[in-house]
Amino acid sequence: MADMKIAIIGAGLAGLACARALQEAGHSPVLFDKSRGVGGRLSTRRAEGGLRFDHGAQFVTARMPSFSAILDKAQLAGRAARWDDGAPEPHIVGTPGMSSIAKHLAAGLDIWLGVTTKAVSATSEGWRIDTDRGSWSCRRLVLAVPAPQAMRLLGDAVPLARDISAVKMAPCLALMASFAAGTPTPFRSRRDPDDALDWIALNSSKPDRDGPPSWIAHAAPAWSQAHLEHPREEIATLMLPLLCERLGLDPTSAHHVAAHRWRHARVTTPLGAPFARSQAGTLNAGGDWCLGARAECAWESGTAIARDVLDDG
Repeated sequence: MADMKIAIIGAGLAGLACARALQEAGHSPVLFDKSRGVGGRLSTRRAEGGLRFDHGAQFVTARMPSFSAILDKAQLAGRAARWDDGAPEPHIVGTPGMSSIAKHLAAGLDIWLGVTTKAVSATSEGWRIDTDRGSWSCRRLVLAVPAPQAMRLLGDAVPLARDISAVKMAPCLALMASFAAGTPTPFRSRRDPDDALDWIALNSSKPDRDGPPSWIAHAAPAWSQAHLEHPREEIATLMLPLLCERLGLDPTSAHHVAAHRWRHARVTTPLGAPFARSQAGTLNAGGDWCLGARAECAWESGTAIARDVLDDG
């Protein structure tokens, strides 16, 4: 069982923020993630015909100077750009997909992808991490995963899990659909919290996207919860007519249709602090669920965890 000083489970925005801050301070954290790529909900789905869909986070915004500087660097590197969708505040998107922002932040970090963590347990030296690829030990552990996943890894007996149990997150079902070139595109984005589809975006209108009109639709929390366990094909079949009704299109004219299930997408009751910490001080847990339903909240949480680790020496 290999030993490491700092391990981070989750290579989403919070995990990447934490790892980068620690690396810049001279540490060598190791990140584990079950996915094939980094970024968590900063993700891009590829489809036949060169299609790309930002089926998770649609854009990021910055209110803190530190996060704004990060996005500025990503734009200078050609990995991000402003999307003019009519919003009053700048909406920054990855180019050519949202995952490009995460890939930019992940450069130079030690990340092990395709590793599913099954359980973590405290030891006299720190923590043991059991995965489908073997076991590791670390002196400091960071759980940068959604709150429900952190609770499952820790188990009910760990006091920190009980603290996290107050956090509430809602699911989101996403629809990806493309249509023939020349198909009418009545708007670039539309948000309506009272609609079954509370977010609709013309994905192909974002910078550095080519191809025919492609759309992303996110179902509202109540609709998503009601249909969460349906097969993805059935979810797509149910959501496509809703999208087409709002676009004034015939559902049979769609060329590509697919759905994705985000179980822990939206923070409805945050922790109210930048992170959770074990009494022994060897474990931190964080993410957007600590502060609110914005990508910047994940960055803020991950950065705060790094400061806490550094303060402990």
